[in-house]
Amino acid sequence: MKRIRTKYPGVFYREGERIGGPGTERIYYIVFRKDGRLHEEKVGRQYVDDMTEAKAARIRAERIEGKRPSRKEIREAEKAKPQPWTIGRLWDEYKRLNPSVKGIAQDENRYKLHVMPLLEKKEPKDLVPLDIDRLRIRLQRQGKEATAKNTLELIRRIVNFGVKKNLCAPPRFKITLPRLNNIKTEFLTPEQIASYLAAADQDPNIHAAAMIRLALFTGLRRGEMFKLRWDDVDFERGFITLKDPKGGVDQKVPLNDAARELLAGHPRIEGSPFVFPGRSGRQRTDIKNAVKRIRDRAGLPDDFRPLHGMRHTFASLLASSGQVDLYTLQKLMTHKSPAMTQRYAHLSDEALKNAANALNPLIAGAVQAAEEKARSAEPKRIKPRKRTET
Repeated sequence: MKRIRTKYPGVFYREGERIGGPGTERIYYIVFRKDGRLHEEKVGRQYVDDMTEAKAARIRAERIEGKRPSRKEIREAEKAKPQPWTIGRLWDEYKRLNPSVKGIAQDENRYKLHVMPLLEKKEPKDLVPLDIDRLRIRLQRQGKEATAKNTLELIRRIVNFGVKKNLCAPPRFKITLPRLNNIKTEFLTPEQIASYLAAADQDPNIHAAAMIRLALFTGLRRGEMFKLRWDDVDFERGFITLKDPKGGVDQKVPLNDAARELLAGHPRIEGSPFVFPGRSGRQRTDIKNAVKRIRDRAGLPDDFRPLHGMRHTFASLLASSGQVDLYTLQKLMTHKSPAMTQRYAHLSDEALKNAANALNPLIAGAVQAAEEKARSAEPKRIKPRKRTET
């Protein structure tokens, strides 16, 4: 670009494409001699830096007198200055030191969507309760109660990490998590189950159809099915091994006859170790659209969760059968604590009541049989004949 002289000595500009708008703008430079050396320095752009010929001339005079550092010296001084430990910088450091922490992919998604736009450049000591409340209320108004709790927990974890590592000062208040009532037990009637399975059979997505059935037959979680490999399915011994499940410790669940038949007939994708692979044979990360399509075709309620609801249906059917106690159900569901299994206790209690009520007709029948037996054992009375006079 051609350098154009201004009316001020040693001040020039070049025409360049404007940043942030159409057209062009002037880019100002100063030229001066100092300590026997000739210097040419950029001092700013016309619109971005609000630079003018007069401002450039003043900067030139200050540079000659040694009263002003160059732009390069200012940048180097900024780099040398200790950088504050903001939420964003703490998150980067947390990820660097915990690359394999469980759920890091979900945390990264929550951070980018909800935390970064509002709090990335803030230091923990500068946080105020309004920052947290604003984020919580926005998510709750969208009906995302669980997301609100998980996001606030992530912020608290990032802050606690920075404080523990002596990287930053703590905020002047405690970040509290909203209470979450997520005890939701979904249960389909036999008619709804039949309709759901029929809709699955009609869908072109064979993985979605198979996952719906496997969730019903085994109670596996969606993520467990996403990670399921053929090596984890032991057809000979009749078990499925769950690697790194929600509880953290590898688990084994029985491979019942229905699940065995389903998996034995499910096609294997060449080159992929996964039972339900995603794109290019890699581990699947989503199947939401397909299972929702099947749910809607079956006429199920909009709030019924297509896969997790089948897990609840699996548990509810077993609990209400009266043949499975809650301890066994806890093991089948791979619940870490019996507290989660207690949501099915009322179904188990109902089965027990039905079993107890079955005793009533048995007792009545036994009493009736005893009475009939006693009557049949009594000696028959012979009525005396009447004497007739001759």
